[in-house]
Amino acid sequence: MHHFEEELTCSICYSIFEDPRVLPCSHTFCRNCLEGVIQLSDNFSIWRPLRLPLKCPNCRSIVEIPAAGIQSLPINFALKAIIEKYQQEDRSDVATCSEHYRQPLNVYCLLDRKLVCGHCLTIGKHNGHPIDDLQSAYLKEKQNSGKILDQLTDKHWTDVCLLIEKLKEQKSQCESIVQEDKKAVVHYFKKLSDTLEHKRQALLTALDEINTRILEEYEPLIEKLKKIREEQLELMSLNTAIQKEESPLIFLEKVDDMHQRIKALKQKQLPDVKPVEIYPRAGHLLKDVWSKTEIGHINKIVTPKINLIPKRKLRSKGSGKEGKESKVLLQAVNPLAVLLLFIMLVTLCSFHKLVSSAVTEATPAHISAFLLLIYQDFCTHLQNMMDVLCRAFDLLVEFLGRIVSL
Repeated sequence: MHHFEEELTCSICYSIFEDPRVLPCSHTFCRNCLEGVIQLSDNFSIWRPLRLPLKCPNCRSIVEIPAAGIQSLPINFALKAIIEKYQQEDRSDVATCSEHYRQPLNVYCLLDRKLVCGHCLTIGKHNGHPIDDLQSAYLKEKQNSGKILDQLTDKHWTDVCLLIEKLKEQKSQCESIVQEDKKAVVHYFKKLSDTLEHKRQALLTALDEINTRILEEYEPLIEKLKKIREEQLELMSLNTAIQKEESPLIFLEKVDDMHQRIKALKQKQLPDVKPVEIYPRAGHLLKDVWSKTEIGHINKIVTPKINLIPKRKLRSKGSGKEGKESKVLLQAVNPLAVLLLFIMLVTLCSFHKLVSSAVTEATPAHISAFLLLIYQDFCTHLQNMMDVLCRAFDLLVEFLGRIVSL
């Protein structure tokens, strides 16, 4: 009867019919489904007629429902009886074959040790296999239940238990190692983070200090010039007021006072503005030193002392007055000093290459890395000293140039 499930299904709820009722158009639906359709129609109706019109969900024809409602429609007793029989068969406890529809599993195959049906023995894959009836097979297997217990308690299961304990022990060891490594990772990066934060604060502190020095250098000069400018504006405003004076005597007195104040104001000495620059630059330090430093050696980098120094002048070939000044300065430079300075720079570069290669080839990797780090720090300090010497040399040349020009 499973082949007739589609015919036993309501087209509204798609379930097996419950209390099937027949419409005047001969189509059958569940009583509850029809009541739901009527209720939906009533929601859109203002008044309720004696006989309710209803459009059949299947044929779409208009049929009339008595005023008593769906319960007054005739019951499809034949369909109801078929459904009851179908449901009784569907609830049967008899096991059936999965390969042969509705065939009971009533034979035991001794070869494959499973229940089969008659079709499996005649036309199925169990054809020719030794068989036994269910009761005999049950009793025999019941008597052999001790053998099953022996198979479940032999040495194999002891080995399984030992293997479980061994795997648990290895798992615990591996988890312990992972936890130790996690602690090491957290500690390493915390130390690295603390080191980077310390260096960051040191550089920012150095920049804040140089910023304070800049304020101390320029703010008094700016304030002094602001006062001079304010006095100038005050005199300009006073001059406008004097021009409106009509009394010749008063006008001349005020004008004379104005001239005296202007003369005194112009005689005030203006501050000497000396161009300066910041050295060393933090951006250059990060690019030239930090970016080339290994992570493990960051804490060994020395925070530089940032200073305000006289700004170097860029000199180039020129004509006229600039060319004459350059020529005078070049004449004032001692050629021997320039030669010595050049030799020092060349020696420094050669010595750097020689020491780097010698340390790398003659010592192990971890020792050479440490020695090279120390040497790089030394070279950095030496380079800073050379830059200071170069600036001092430029100042000396400029000073000599001024003496020669005098």
